[in-house]
Amino acid sequence: MSIEIKTATLEPVRNTFAHIERRFGDKPATRYQEATYDVQSEKYFHYRPLWQPEMELNDPRRTALVMEDWYAFKDPRQFYYGAYVQQRAKMQEVAESNYSFFEKRDLKRLLSDDLKTQVIRYLIPLRHFEHTANLNNMYGSSQGYGTAITQALLYDGMDRLGIAQYLSRIGLILDGNSGDALGEAKAYWMNEEIWQGLRALCEETTVTKDWFELFVVQDLVLDGLVYDLVFNQYDTWLADNGGQDISMLTEFMQLWNKDNTRWVDAVMKVAVAESAENKALLEGWVTDWKEKAVAALKPLAEEMLDAEAMDKAVAALDKRLTKAGLFK
Repeated sequence: MSIEIKTATLEPVRNTFAHIERRFGDKPATRYQEATYDVQSEKYFHYRPLWQPEMELNDPRRTALVMEDWYAFKDPRQFYYGAYVQQRAKMQEVAESNYSFFEKRDLKRLLSDDLKTQVIRYLIPLRHFEHTANLNNMYGSSQGYGTAITQALLYDGMDRLGIAQYLSRIGLILDGNSGDALGEAKAYWMNEEIWQGLRALCEETTVTKDWFELFVVQDLVLDGLVYDLVFNQYDTWLADNGGQDISMLTEFMQLWNKDNTRWVDAVMKVAVAESAENKALLEGWVTDWKEKAVAALKPLAEEMLDAEAMDKAVAALDKRLTKAGLFK
């Protein structure tokens, strides 16, 4: 008896979903495409929101920015839920290893009391800034239009909550888990003059109604300036003054900012290129908020670093704005 083995190729009846096929053609789609494009409902809503009856549940009129296709805001990182969770899990694993190493080797003993005081004064209060960023990005995810940008805003918001927790953890490491450092940092945030400008600006952002304007002020202007001042310039200062081990505890923030900047800049480029009206609108928002942010952060920058620190941060932000097509 002989056995003859044959193979058969089965052609799929369909390569992807109909709405993906209408955008990209009848071919296998990526997971990012299937999890992102045209997922948001656009019609057949059950009711209008009671708190805003003039709007639909998903309504592009919640921002002054106008886009022909809101799904033009493609995430260069290709983040859908699965990819996002996997990438952040790897980053968290590295961060946990760093924190464990710092605590196991008791590296805080190498920090002078003056340096610990500075870290509590200049770094730990930023956990309140990060909580504000969480609120602002979650608002954008709620009010925004098009899954391509709203899901990215949601991931951003969750990242900021994690960063706030890491900053809190740094405080607990420095005070031996007593919580005293967190109390001191909150007192600085609430009462110290150098923090009041940023605190007032954070409060102003939480009542900004235009969600894309809020994206501009939080994720472009404020993040651009704060992260350069603290996690770039101040981190370098710490390394030069006996606090180089602190960089182990802030590596997550530095890596995250580099990753998030790619997405923010990509969104801005698309929005600017859409129309002259969008460009003018965005330039107005950036100009107004940058002026406020510089005034708010200048006292902190001068005390934490020097008189030139703010100018360096502004120059770094201006370079990004130019690459995005603004102010040309």
